[in-house]
Amino acid sequence: MGRSHTERLSVAQQRTLERLETLCRTRGQRLTRQRRAVLLTLLTEARALSAYELLARLRPQDGRSTPAGVYRALESLIHAGVVHRLESTRSFILCEHPEAPHAGQLLICRACGQVVEAEDPRVAAATGRLGERLGFALDPGVVELTGVCGRCRLQHSAH
Repeated sequence: MGRSHTERLSVAQQRTLERLETLCRTRGQRLTRQRRAVLLTLLTEARALSAYELLARLRPQDGRSTPAGVYRALESLIHAGVVHRLESTRSFILCEHPEAPHAGQLLICRACGQVVEAEDPRVAAATGRLGERLGFALDPGVVELTGVCGRCRLQHSAH
């Protein structure tokens, strides 16, 4: 019999999982079996995953996992502020700064799918000013910026 997901976690990943679990509980989100499994999967994959990619990874350990269950778990984790939904790719990733609500930026590599979370208040202020100037009351939230990461740029320029 194989080892469980939690036995395969590094010490840093175990600490991150414990921190996220505590944040969920303090924010009134009960950590069900499904929610914990989704958190674990996002933590161990360390990249954005669609709900169906999550489901495919969860089913071998839990054949009772369903699309509706995964979506419910994701919605709860988003509400708790520990997961971000990437609108542009319809995928989900752990929040790197879940301790406090924030309007951050997600930089998404269109070549490899890497996502880097940043929190530059100047970008948030600039988007707010842009909205005001154009008569919009923008929803607070994450700004997604798509491009090519440094590693992919180097690989492309080497060819």
